[in-house]
Amino acid sequence: MLLGSNNHHARNRVNPIYKKSAMYLISIVVLFIFIGILTTIQPAYRFSSNTITEWTSDIDGSIFLSLLGMENRAFNQAYPNNETLPDISTTLFQIATSIKPNDPRSLLGNELPGYSIFDSQILIAGEGTNYTNLPVESSPPLEEVLRDREAVIAEESNDPEDSGSEEEDETTPSTGERDVVFLYNTHNRESFLPHLPDVTEPDQAFHDEVNITQVSDRLAESLEAKGIGTNVDDTDISNELSEKGMSFSQSYEASRDVVEEAFATNEEIQYVFDLHRDAVSRDITTKEINGKSYARIMIVVGAEHAEHEKNLEFATELHYLLEEKYPGLSRGVYPKEGSATNGVFNQDLSENSLVLEFGGVENNMEELNRSADALAEVFSELYWDAEEVDTDS
Repeated sequence: MLLGSNNHHARNRVNPIYKKSAMYLISIVVLFIFIGILTTIQPAYRFSSNTITEWTSDIDGSIFLSLLGMENRAFNQAYPNNETLPDISTTLFQIATSIKPNDPRSLLGNELPGYSIFDSQILIAGEGTNYTNLPVESSPPLEEVLRDREAVIAEESNDPEDSGSEEEDETTPSTGERDVVFLYNTHNRESFLPHLPDVTEPDQAFHDEVNITQVSDRLAESLEAKGIGTNVDDTDISNELSEKGMSFSQSYEASRDVVEEAFATNEEIQYVFDLHRDAVSRDITTKEINGKSYARIMIVVGAEHAEHEKNLEFATELHYLLEEKYPGLSRGVYPKEGSATNGVFNQDLSENSLVLEFGGVENNMEELNRSADALAEVFSELYWDAEEVDTDS
């Protein structure tokens, strides 16, 4: 009787675990049967595939791992404590409502205007970077971008370290006549308030000459000094939009033609950078390094194309190299996607293509030029190290 009693108690201890797993299995089976019905009924009554994807993506991965563990115990090593599996009611609630009880963003993002930005993901957060100070992609009326404004050209610094005119010497490696880096500016008229005396609003900080293209020119100059052949496109994308009857939000469609033409006419291109300036405040976009003020750089990757992980790998490597030599200069790596952004940024044309947000609307050219020189220094080390590896192999 004692032995039978022990067996009875052992069964009582085991049964709840199997019952719980069975409940998960039944729920998942019912869900997928339901999905099968929805996708086979008449098109007029059929749910979109996006809706189905959203539902199933809310299922905690540990549930699937638990189900696999029922068939193969090796999977349980990755999730040994079955008692901590998500509650079945919580899982079904998430699937039905898209609200996650432990993540208030999933509720507020649908209810508060502008709060959906906090649904973004930060791959690597630089110093001080969080969901409250991510890059702002403004979309002003095109006529505002094209408006004539007075601008003050920045005076050249007397500091020889800020000249950006370092000459190549005989020991500097060189790409020769090959231009291996291509620079362009999708939002080419993005300017900076310190150089626009009559402008106080960030949404009006645009100019046809004093703008982000000057930073591209400085970066190209610094890269050339490091022996890296660089071509800068000078297409006025804003003017192109006007001539073609397009809106400012179609800027990337217009600049795509520029990038495709560059690849078609130069098969040597290995790296592509689209330079922008952010619209957030100076305290976010400025960093003092060794007693000098720099415009910080945010590395943006479009996450809405199939090969974007390769762009992320390049962005990650560049970020950590910047952090090593200029701590705090990089604001981090930001994979960008969603309905409020382009999400590709022409980066599907090259795995070594990035958007670089240079400083912000309140930075000045002296700070921007320092950052361009710093980026050229760091990138040149990355480039020549990669070339050396390729040669050795």
